[in-house]
Amino acid sequence: MLIIPAIDLLDGACVRLYKGNYSDSTEYDYDPVELARGFEAMGIKRLHLVDLNAARGDGKNNREIIRAVRRAVNMTIEVGGGIRTLQDVEELLGAGVDRLIVGTMLIRDPDTIAGWAERFPGRFIAGIDAHEGEVRISGWEEGSAMSDTEAARLARETGAVSIIYTSIQRDGTMQGPDIENSIMVADSSGLPVIVSGGIRRAKDFSDIEQVAADRIAGVITGKALYEKAIDLPELAGKYNSSIFEVW
Repeated sequence: MLIIPAIDLLDGACVRLYKGNYSDSTEYDYDPVELARGFEAMGIKRLHLVDLNAARGDGKNNREIIRAVRRAVNMTIEVGGGIRTLQDVEELLGAGVDRLIVGTMLIRDPDTIAGWAERFPGRFIAGIDAHEGEVRISGWEEGSAMSDTEAARLARETGAVSIIYTSIQRDGTMQGPDIENSIMVADSSGLPVIVSGGIRRAKDFSDIEQVAADRIAGVITGKALYEKAIDLPELAGKYNSSIFEVW
């Protein structure tokens, strides 16, 4: 599996939210473009970018920064946050983004996602962000009355190539990843899953690999990286491949 560093963008800055709470965020003094270049120099092959403004729907976005990051590095880039129209899709793909993460639209309008996936095959990742099993949408600020396993099956039906499963109650907490529910989502969908939320130490990666290497394609890390709880170059050297061809 791959280790995938996260850069979450809010008002142009690199931040980490605590349990998805916009009012409880930590800002890090990093330039997103230079940060991405540094990750690539360490051997990172895939980057996770989240546009928190676009996800929240506050009328702002961080697309110019995303374009600048894309121009600066050659690694695979996946982008999530506020992808709700065909114009969003075309704009981000036109900027050279490799994978688009759809969450809110997957729940609200799966037929549209299926149409996009048919038009742009191999491009869409389902973002399933769950709090105690219920999927949350609109920047995690609204409930959906849909379970994470139901959303996993929907992801397969709409043509997603993989799933990013985020345990909201663990995101930004460094309390350990939700391996059990990540495996349930993988089994429900039959798709490769990328685990997100709660990473705290190097052992979390080996724990995931030990029990679910055939279902987990990658692991996203944010706060543990910025708080220097993990050694990124060391982990990049160890977790740098995947058995999955398209995810």
